[in-house]
Amino acid sequence: MTDISTEGMSATMGFSGFGKKARQFDLDELVEETRKSAIDKNKKNIVSGKENIILAESSHDAICVCHRTCHERPDDAKYVSSCSREKLQLLAEEDQKKAKSLLPKEPASSCLTDSNTKKNDNEDDEEEEEEFIGPPLPSNLLPSKPDVEENEDDSDDEKQLFPITQQLVLEHSTRTVSALAVDPTGTRLVSGGVDYEVRYWDFQGMDQSREAFRSFCPADGYPVNAVDYSCTGDKVLVVPGSQQAKVYDRDGIELFECARGDMYLHDMAKTKGHIAGLTCGVWHPRDKEEFMTSGRDGTCRLWHTSRPENQKNVIKPRASNGLKTNPTTCAYNRDGLLVTCACDDGSVQMWDHRKSFVNVAISVKQAHVKGTETSSLTFAYDNKAFATRGGDDTLKLWDLRNTKKAVHVAEELFNKFPMSSCVFSPNDQMVATGISLNRGETVGKLMIFSRTTWEVLKEVEINGSHVVKVIWHPRLNQIMLGCGDGKARLLYEPRVSHNGALLVASKHKKRSKQAEVVVSQQVITPHALPMFREERHKSTRKVEERDRKDPVKSRQPELPVGKAGSGGRVSAGGSTLSSYIIRNMGMRNKVHEEEDPRQALLKYAKDAEENPYWVTPAYKKNQPNTIFQEQSDTKHKESEEDTKEPPSKKAKS
Repeated sequence: MTDISTEGMSATMGFSGFGKKARQFDLDELVEETRKSAIDKNKKNIVSGKENIILAESSHDAICVCHRTCHERPDDAKYVSSCSREKLQLLAEEDQKKAKSLLPKEPASSCLTDSNTKKNDNEDDEEEEEEFIGPPLPSNLLPSKPDVEENEDDSDDEKQLFPITQQLVLEHSTRTVSALAVDPTGTRLVSGGVDYEVRYWDFQGMDQSREAFRSFCPADGYPVNAVDYSCTGDKVLVVPGSQQAKVYDRDGIELFECARGDMYLHDMAKTKGHIAGLTCGVWHPRDKEEFMTSGRDGTCRLWHTSRPENQKNVIKPRASNGLKTNPTTCAYNRDGLLVTCACDDGSVQMWDHRKSFVNVAISVKQAHVKGTETSSLTFAYDNKAFATRGGDDTLKLWDLRNTKKAVHVAEELFNKFPMSSCVFSPNDQMVATGISLNRGETVGKLMIFSRTTWEVLKEVEINGSHVVKVIWHPRLNQIMLGCGDGKARLLYEPRVSHNGALLVASKHKKRSKQAEVVVSQQVITPHALPMFREERHKSTRKVEERDRKDPVKSRQPELPVGKAGSGGRVSAGGSTLSSYIIRNMGMRNKVHEEEDPRQALLKYAKDAEENPYWVTPAYKKNQPNTIFQEQSDTKHKESEEDTKEPPSKKAKS
């Protein structure tokens, strides 16, 4: 074969070779390099051995000197110690100088060879990279060199990021969202409001329409004070303002309802359930069968799902004067060993779950101002601290090991609702709470405080709405807010948040497709006569288009009725009997508006006289003879005859 030059190949084919050149190795050079490296290692070992020998001899001389001085002047201890110290220092300096002088000096050629070998290695690597022959690779296929410093900076930035940059809004209703809960996996959300309704939201099945897949009213006429998922996420506790809490499954189907107590019993421990409105309710963090409720009857009750007809335990908190006090909120600690409630006298009381609930384990008498409703109590993930949100416009951080005084206090945080909450961040380093709108204000806020320094790290403004409920989910790293305008807002950051609102934001709204379904099965007869041929409708769309042209089928619906009503239609209560009667009377009156009422009454008189069927036969046998009626009738006839006579006959008479 003829040799082709690289210039000709590059001119014709666009590249000058077929891959990398083979690397060549010189065995003599490799043997020489290994020999030199072995000599260097042996030299270092020999030198280190000589240094150890010299140091040992010097230390022996120093000890001998010290012994000699001690024998000469045994009484002077200071002199002995100072002398020995100075001698040892001088001997150590001389030994270091001797060791340096004994070290063999490396020739300059060896240094040059080492540097040359390093340079040659680098040059070989550069040549390998530069001597790549052939068409260049695309930019997207080139191997990227990771920048360690940039990755470290990104990780530091991610630690500083808050999940508040993006926002997703779920329309619950037009009234305040008073309860929120997210299941442990972060796939579903439950919201309850002052409009008496509970709604279920599924992040995976929801698109941009953002509609709840289920809604119901647990107790008509009572707002929803709290909702909570069990630790396994298969049950939902709903706490309305009535006396009975309800438990639903994951899909919103009611499982059972707690019993209602007897209001005529004086001892609350003898009743089967609450006798006054509920204020709060939570599930046990470890046991999926136990939950707790608090009510305005002055008790907290522990329930078991296997016995909803009777409570498991009754806890009766007491005020400082020994009288009963109403718990406004309740909670378990993270491991479920402490049962806690905050009362309307400003106290916070805790009991040990493993013991009887008679004696209080921890009691904070004046946690908040007396007479205000403490709206929330939550524990840190390390079980060493807890935070309380008070009705006295404060947020306080407490240490469980010393509850005499709050560790940190944040004031002037307006709280309008008895269910405003506070939460700890997933990393346990921050505390977040919401602020309600005061008079003249137009912006609600989400406040995030540092747990250690209690500085305000972030303020998130919510325009025109209160911030009532706050949830910071540890798995999703997203903040859920229940607001006063009837909306649930989900705050997230795409770089640090996972799933949840991100799944909904990434989906698009589904287009409404026309249902291409055959209306009914038809026999196709193409050769039938026109009078026997049936019309074939391939889809419902054509049927709807034809119905739109029909004035009977496409009749305009009746307009909404105003307050006064019109045309016999009543504005309110259209399904009752009274409204039906009024509506029919109105329609009847509308028909007879143009008719004379006197004629309408007298048109039946002639029929009654000619055919006395209904009234006259009923009184025919039991009525006396009408003597006076006959005389009056004869007189009436005579008078009529006199009026009919001409005036000439009257004159003659």
